[in-house]
Amino acid sequence: MQAKHYFWLSTAAALVTIALKALAWQMTGSMGLASDAMESFVNLAGATFALWMITIARVPPDEDHPLGHGKAEYFSSGFEGLLIFGAAGAIIWAATGRLLAPTPLEAVGLGLAVAVGASAVNLFVALAMRRAARRFRSIALDGGARHLMTDVWTSGGVITGVALVSVTGWLWLDAVVAIAVGFHILAEGWHLIRASAHGLMDAGLEKDDLAVVQATLNQLTTAEIGFSNLRTRRAGAQSFVYVDVRVPGQWTVAVTHRELDRIERVIAAALPETVVFTHAEPADGASMP
Repeated sequence: MQAKHYFWLSTAAALVTIALKALAWQMTGSMGLASDAMESFVNLAGATFALWMITIARVPPDEDHPLGHGKAEYFSSGFEGLLIFGAAGAIIWAATGRLLAPTPLEAVGLGLAVAVGASAVNLFVALAMRRAARRFRSIALDGGARHLMTDVWTSGGVITGVALVSVTGWLWLDAVVAIAVGFHILAEGWHLIRASAHGLMDAGLEKDDLAVVQATLNQLTTAEIGFSNLRTRRAGAQSFVYVDVRVPGQWTVAVTHRELDRIERVIAAALPETVVFTHAEPADGASMP
């Protein structure tokens, strides 16, 4: 499957879980389950926006965007982070009102069974998106997978809390669980916003990818060829590598150009989805012919 197909899958999963969680909420009247359903609305909005952004990110470079559109993915994770903030605020606000005026729960057993089914759907899609995020090197897919896994853990906490309310009769516990859910997803929203800002500010490659580039340069280093001033950056799924190549000053332009082309091909082969820019510098400080 292509990357965008996983967002179609995420959108379908969000629609299914919204229906199931809303049904569980209506059955039980639980504020915790209501907060869980509200988070699934965020999943739906996030998946829809991410699908749009990842489609833009895959558009080839053009005259106005010569380095491509890869950074569009960062808007997706930032947008989803903001949505999470809004959902968390609404959850905490509603749960506080329920805490001040607790109400008894109904049909707890059946409602929890429906909620468990919704969580199973999210878990399946989250694991699939996590694997796809590594394969496509996509921050949008990673953000979607993280959000869905947060939803799974959140649902687990809500289900446990509602079960405890049923066993103990502590009605206030339902609202406390919902408030805890709100603060928990706030942390996840902050993580997504921070990652988005990090990428938009041209963050360098991760340590593992940078190690691959450095190892490749070490292999390419010879008595005549050396490297300096290595710079890297990431734009969505695409990586960019900039490096100065020190070559003998007596080399002709044709020879130098041929060697730079070879170096760029070797680095790009070692790290897929990478654009390499090289600049020749005379190794002995003399001007080149």
